[in-house]
Amino acid sequence: MKGILKLSLALTFLYILATFIFGLRAHSLALLSEAGHNVSDFLALALSFFAVYLQTRPATDQRTFGYQRAGVLAGFVNALTLIVLSVWLAIAAVHRFAVPITVQPKLMMIVAAAGVVMNGVIAALLWKFSRDVNIRSVFLHMLSDTISTAAVIVGGLFIRLTGFQWIDPLLSLLIAVMILWSSVSIVRETLHILLEGTPRSIDLNEIRTAMQSVEGVVGVHDLHVWSLTAQTHALASHVQVVEMPLTECESVLERLNHQLRDHFGISHTTIQIEITNCPTVDGCSQPPAPDAVDAHSHHHHGPAHSHAH
Repeated sequence: MKGILKLSLALTFLYILATFIFGLRAHSLALLSEAGHNVSDFLALALSFFAVYLQTRPATDQRTFGYQRAGVLAGFVNALTLIVLSVWLAIAAVHRFAVPITVQPKLMMIVAAAGVVMNGVIAALLWKFSRDVNIRSVFLHMLSDTISTAAVIVGGLFIRLTGFQWIDPLLSLLIAVMILWSSVSIVRETLHILLEGTPRSIDLNEIRTAMQSVEGVVGVHDLHVWSLTAQTHALASHVQVVEMPLTECESVLERLNHQLRDHFGISHTTIQIEITNCPTVDGCSQPPAPDAVDAHSHHHHGPAHSHAH
C-alpha cells in the first residue's frame, strides 16, 4: 500500500507541475484550476500516506490514544486551505469573463488527456485497497478528478470548434465549485470528529437499547460515543445492574462488549458498573455541584462499581 501511495504522490506532483507550466503557456485558467485541484489530490494522498505511517506508531503515556487524531487535524487544515484556493479560482474566473484572454485549446486538450490517463491509473491502483476507508476516500478523490479533467478536454474541443473563449473561465468556475463542495464536507466531518461528536453512522438509541437488552442490565446512562479517527470509535458509559456479587459483573461486561464489538464495531470501551442509580438529565449523569468537587466526592456512585476496558 505504501508503495502505491508513493508512486501516486510522485505522478501527481509531476502532473501539478505540467498543468501549472502549460496552463501559463496556454493562457488557460481551466488548466491552472486543474493544477490547484491536483494540489488537493497531492495533499489527500500525502495525508493518507501520513495516516498509514502514524497507525504504526504506538501509544505513549503522554499520548494514550497514539497519533490517530493527527490525520484528522491535517485533513481539517488541508480542507480550509482548499476553500481559500476555490474562492481565489472563482474570483479569477469572474475576472476572466470580464477581460477575455485567448487560450490554446490544443495544448489544453493534450495536457488534460495526460491527466485523465494518470488519474485513471492511480484510481485503478487504489481500487485494490479501497476496502480501507482512508484509501477509499483518496480513490473517490482521484475518480472525481478523472471526470473533471475529461471535462477540460471537452471544453478545449468546444473552444477549438466554436472559438468561444468564455468556456475556459466557465470550466474554471465549475472546478472551483467542485473543490469548495468537497472541502466543505471534509471540514464538517473532521470538525465533527475533533469536537468528539457522535459518529454519523451510529444511532445512540440503538446502542442504548442493545446494551439494556443484556441480561442483568437495568439501565444505561452517561452514554458517550466518539471517533478517534473516521473509522475507529470509542465508547464510555455507566451501566446499572441488578444486585449481584462483584465477581458476576465480569460476565455482564463480556456480554456488553460482545454487543458493542460485533453489532456496532466498537472495540474500545470504558464501562462503569453500578448497583445504585445516579440522578440523570436526558440520559446522562447529573454533574455534581462545583463546590462538591473535591478529593472526597468520588464515592457518590456507591461502593459497588467497577471499570472495564
